[in-house]
Amino acid sequence: MVVAIIPARGGSKRIPKKNIKLFCGKPLIAYSIEVAFESQLFDKIIVTTDDKEIANIAKEYGAEVPFIRPKELSNDFIGTGEVVKHTIDYLKAQGHPIKFVCTLYATAPLLQKKYLQEAFSKLKNSNAHQVLCATTMPFPIQRTFKRTQEGRCKMFYPEHFYTRSQDLEEAYQDAGQFYWENLDIEPSDIPFGKDSIPIIIPRHLVQDIDTPEDFLRAELMYKAIYQS
Repeated sequence: MVVAIIPARGGSKRIPKKNIKLFCGKPLIAYSIEVAFESQLFDKIIVTTDDKEIANIAKEYGAEVPFIRPKELSNDFIGTGEVVKHTIDYLKAQGHPIKFVCTLYATAPLLQKKYLQEAFSKLKNSNAHQVLCATTMPFPIQRTFKRTQEGRCKMFYPEHFYTRSQDLEEAYQDAGQFYWENLDIEPSDIPFGKDSIPIIIPRHLVQDIDTPEDFLRAELMYKAIYQS
């Protein structure tokens, strides 16, 4: 069985009700549910939430909400991994033989189905535990620096100050949209290690949504891509 799990907690502080806030006319979570259906990959699309309003909206868009998440799994200190494991354990207890799980974030309105499909294909045809979405860094990490306690600059890689940008190795970052896992393969490394395959997504399709400014930027990006 192939399952999509969409975590959607109700207690967002920086953007109140972020997961169901209207984004270009639809609740934000609707985009993740819709792209999951459009991909035609999943036997079940599950939303795990502690919020009844989120649950009702998720059901309106076709997702299943088989339970309201317990309070002890809904505070600021609980990681996504624990929430996903709780959902997997629940489904297995109901007799569902799950092999592949995709954790799909509720805040990924720019995600396109082809990347979900490409990632799943690579996972099925590999011995990797995980396939995650990533994007290129906008600036060479070898040229970055920090501020010292005295307010001065200190490079992380001073040996590369005179290296041309085009001669530096490209670096990637987590795009924070989805994470595929093969539950039959136990990981032996950290998530950004040798057990994971990255799917590279263009930077113009990646935007974290943590602040009101992020939300506005994501809406402008969406309109530029899909409504221009």
